[in-house]
Amino acid sequence: MAEPIVIVPYEEDWPREFARVGGVLRQALGGLAVRIDHIGSTSVIGLDAKPVIDIQVSVKRLEPVSEYRTPLENAGFVHRAANPDRTKRYFRESPGGRRTHIHVRESGSWSEQFALLFRDYLRENPSDRAVYTAEKYRLAGLYKDEREKYVEEKGPVIWTIMRRASEWSQLTGWRPGASDC
Repeated sequence: MAEPIVIVPYEEDWPREFARVGGVLRQALGGLAVRIDHIGSTSVIGLDAKPVIDIQVSVKRLEPVSEYRTPLENAGFVHRAANPDRTKRYFRESPGGRRTHIHVRESGSWSEQFALLFRDYLRENPSDRAVYTAEKYRLAGLYKDEREKYVEEKGPVIWTIMRRASEWSQLTGWRPGASDC
């Protein structure tokens, strides 16, 4: 049976946990990682979330995977080759480790930029942060044991927020800041 979906209030140790894991990743990957960024809900102060640290590692190219797979596996992460999203390569914590998702994406790609813009917009817009939080709690209540359905049903609110994030990016001249690690 799948692990139930649980949303918890924002935890102040999430940035510290990212910094710890990000340091491990930087040490393992060196210059192979163009950027290492804390993404997802745990990267937004005040946003309730599943207690999973999402990290985006940007590389010059996704293939060959072996260039970064070996260093990541040596650092304790498990490659999930069956991930259906072909815009990234996906790694997880070793069994028994703290829940961590590593999303390796190509530097400058749309999927890399999407994650950074969504994060930065939510950091700056408390009203949409509240909308997203409420929807996550609602969906977690409906689909507690159906992770795929939970993720699928978040789509409409994410795209609504991303339309506003796109407008915001144009008005502010948004560009990703420096890498988090």
